[in-house]
Amino acid sequence: MSAHQLLLVDGSSYLYRAFHAMPDLRNSAGEPTGAIYGMVNMMRRARSEIGADHIACVFDAKGKTFREDLYPEYKAHRSPMPEDLVAQIEPIHEVVKALGWPILMISGVEADDVIGTLARQAAEMGWSTVISTGDKDLAQLVNDKVTLVNTMTNEKLDRQGVVAKFGVPPERIVDYLAIIGDSVDNVPGVHKAGPKTANKWLAEYGDLDQLIARASEIKGVVGDNLRASLDWLPKARELLTVKLDCDLKPHIGSLHDLHAKPEDPSQLRALFERYAFKSWLKELDTNRGAPAPTSQSALNHSDSSLQEPQPQPLPQLQSQGEIDRDYVCVTTREAFLEWLEQIKHAKLTCIDTETTSLDALQAELVGISLSVEEGKACYIPVAHRTGEEQLERDWVLAQMKPWLEDPLAKKLGQNLKYDMHVFGNYQIQVQGVEHDTLLESYVLESHLSHSMDNLAQRHLGVKTIQYEEVCGKGVHQIGFDQVDLKTATEYA
Repeated sequence: MSAHQLLLVDGSSYLYRAFHAMPDLRNSAGEPTGAIYGMVNMMRRARSEIGADHIACVFDAKGKTFREDLYPEYKAHRSPMPEDLVAQIEPIHEVVKALGWPILMISGVEADDVIGTLARQAAEMGWSTVISTGDKDLAQLVNDKVTLVNTMTNEKLDRQGVVAKFGVPPERIVDYLAIIGDSVDNVPGVHKAGPKTANKWLAEYGDLDQLIARASEIKGVVGDNLRASLDWLPKARELLTVKLDCDLKPHIGSLHDLHAKPEDPSQLRALFERYAFKSWLKELDTNRGAPAPTSQSALNHSDSSLQEPQPQPLPQLQSQGEIDRDYVCVTTREAFLEWLEQIKHAKLTCIDTETTSLDALQAELVGISLSVEEGKACYIPVAHRTGEEQLERDWVLAQMKPWLEDPLAKKLGQNLKYDMHVFGNYQIQVQGVEHDTLLESYVLESHLSHSMDNLAQRHLGVKTIQYEEVCGKGVHQIGFDQVDLKTATEYA
């Protein structure tokens, strides 16, 4: 049995993460550099943590794919790539190659399809494959030879992990997604059919084909919605299925062409000089390895024409009890509309959701917290089962939807991808994400924990309220929707 291991990085996912995680860094020529810097950190981390002997970074190629031919609305709702990211694409390709990674981009298909084809070929040769991505669609590729990892959250998905996360095995992921739809790619599913419904149907009927064949057996509104989708579901499945037979011959002769290469110091030096990555230049000069620089060094290289900032002493850290704060629980329409006006006019709004599940695809929204300035915040309960007065979830979401979908309304949060999926469950496409503290920690402090609790303690000296303190542990743990509003407000 072969001992070879193939590491595949979803480069398109990585570059967006890097771009959104980093501040607006620039060199002396005014060129944006943040995404390049983030990619160097992330690619080095992936390679150091997953010791594969064969590696590849796969990017989406320019132009349409076969999926747009099948369904012109596929991904049609997505905003154009930001100009500052467009300007960094070619440099990112250059630096990834200089780091020793083969790059693949194939026209007419997506990066997912290339990754799927490589993983299939590797399995046929007896190799194991690790795919580094945050894309749920790739869960369909998992088998005894293929594992997914999300290096940002340290999540690892083998077959058991897929079942635990989605409620279905890898071979049913496409059917599952076809039923619930994929809002990220603008692929509709069965109206009002969420993860719980999809799991129930697939458990009862086995697969999508049997569900379609026996759709007449399903009663009620959800049955009507299913029958209204029967003509669409096969196309949805086709759109969501990762191709496993891309033509790779014009690009690589065999998987052996993807052997891991050492970094190219001369190429890296040229790139680091152009983009003013000073700490990495020093490491090249001393002929040492290049671990991820600290967050301070990230700030120091933003523009070599400016005076490099000197290290500042850390502020005096406060204990939680010393922080001035004004936290309110919003339970009336008048109070809610006042907060809505505040966030509409704020330069930056911090937002978080409280839900019923860690699985964003199955989570139901329980409440929303907002803040526009330090020490002042609100919690808007919408689905607590405590009998206390609160606003209607549908009404709150209808009022907030224009702001949530406004790309000019700048938003800040921790692991906002989760919150975006939660809002997506209610047909809301969140835009305007300016900062994600989890992503920023991942890029700048890759060797440390990225949880909110650890970030607050590390950077602010604040000990946060633990989830278990609010909801309990083990068999005695309650859902957040059972927490009283006063406690929920303090926690959120």
